[in-house]
Amino acid sequence: MSQQFKDQGGPATMDPSPLMRLLTSKLASYLNSEKKLIKARAAAEKARKKAGRPHVIDYFHQVEDGYSHLACQVLAKLAERYDIELRCHIVRGPEGKNAPDADLLLKLSQYDAARIADEYGLSFPAGSKAPSSDMFNLANALLALAPQRQLPTLMVAVGHAVWFGDDAALTALADEHGCASSVETQHRLDEGTALRQTLKHYSGAMFHYEGEWYWGVDRLHYLEARLGDLGADRQAGEPYIAECPEVSVEGVVEASDITLEFFPSLRSPYTSIVFDETLELAKKAGVNLVMRPVLPMVMRGVPATREKGMYIFSDAAREARRRGITYGKMYDPIGDPVRRCYALYPWAVSQGRGNELLSSFLKHAFALGINTNGDRGLKRVVEAAGLSWIEAKSHIVETEWEPLLETNRVSMYEGGLWGVPSYRVIDAKGQTHLEIWGQDRLWLVAREIRRLHSQAG
Repeated sequence: MSQQFKDQGGPATMDPSPLMRLLTSKLASYLNSEKKLIKARAAAEKARKKAGRPHVIDYFHQVEDGYSHLACQVLAKLAERYDIELRCHIVRGPEGKNAPDADLLLKLSQYDAARIADEYGLSFPAGSKAPSSDMFNLANALLALAPQRQLPTLMVAVGHAVWFGDDAALTALADEHGCASSVETQHRLDEGTALRQTLKHYSGAMFHYEGEWYWGVDRLHYLEARLGDLGADRQAGEPYIAECPEVSVEGVVEASDITLEFFPSLRSPYTSIVFDETLELAKKAGVNLVMRPVLPMVMRGVPATREKGMYIFSDAAREARRRGITYGKMYDPIGDPVRRCYALYPWAVSQGRGNELLSSFLKHAFALGINTNGDRGLKRVVEAAGLSWIEAKSHIVETEWEPLLETNRVSMYEGGLWGVPSYRVIDAKGQTHLEIWGQDRLWLVAREIRRLHSQAG
């Protein structure tokens, strides 16, 4: 095993014991359970009614975060349409192990928010520079002093001034509404951040309702559906405020001059629920699909906290249910199972079954609950991919995969990405038009393919 790869954080990662792997897998499977979700929601509603609480939505706003600016633009509509009590809080960004790439995340939030804003009928400037720290500080001071009733609209006005670089507008807002002192501003930020931590989350642009989290406009439709089920929707039957975008390459035929690079990993719940759909999209559109697998984040030295893990598992489960994908019976493949499968990958590619091997592994680990930490489970993966286990066994010890995955990781980071699954869309001239992270951005990938195809036509 190469020293370079050990230094990068991958194979040097300590594998869990068999017992720990089993316990982690059972916990993840439980968190993924729809039965558990239904039971928890029923208990929460019973407790809410008993306490006489209204439907309280807590929203956590981070002024430096592009996703927060999109989210705040729907607050007034949310409060008007649904029978809720909306409470807004200003917070700091993710801290410690919850934000190992905090600067990259903020840059991505600005880039991504600009790309998705029009899909939701919202506003965010494209291609602008990041606002100064002075503007962010003034924005927090403005919001720290404002009463709750003003925050849904004031957050939008302040955010527009900040993100569009309008110093005069921000100053005018400060003159009109006043600003909290530095001490009071920090106190308000402390309060909001502490509440978010108490409720077991770490990020900005988050909505919380009765034990569940909803990230930004992307997950708002889940909250809207839940409120509707509880009879709190004043416009039942009407389209949601933030409908989930449709993944469509309608009208795109044989777009082989467009390249779609796909960066998956074998321990990613999000990758597991979008892998086959990505392949199907590429096939339908006729684009040139380039598979660029990478190591799981925790195997390349990126820490994962319990809070983040629990949110990812539960969020991936509801995304899978929405797609109608079998998912949730998990057996954690971290460590050796991932390495052994990747060792087989170059050989599988030579057999024309590389994508099938990755798909099979993800399905067995995240949908069928097969323990891949041994020959018995890996054999099932290999044979389900249409490959020979007898031939595969001789390739398990190979290391050709190490420099391949490292090259992919470097390329992904060069595009400002670090998480999986990630995508890159490239035109016939080799120009990159989209670099984006997230299974919930496949619709954006499809839209970019449609756009490039229509231009070429």
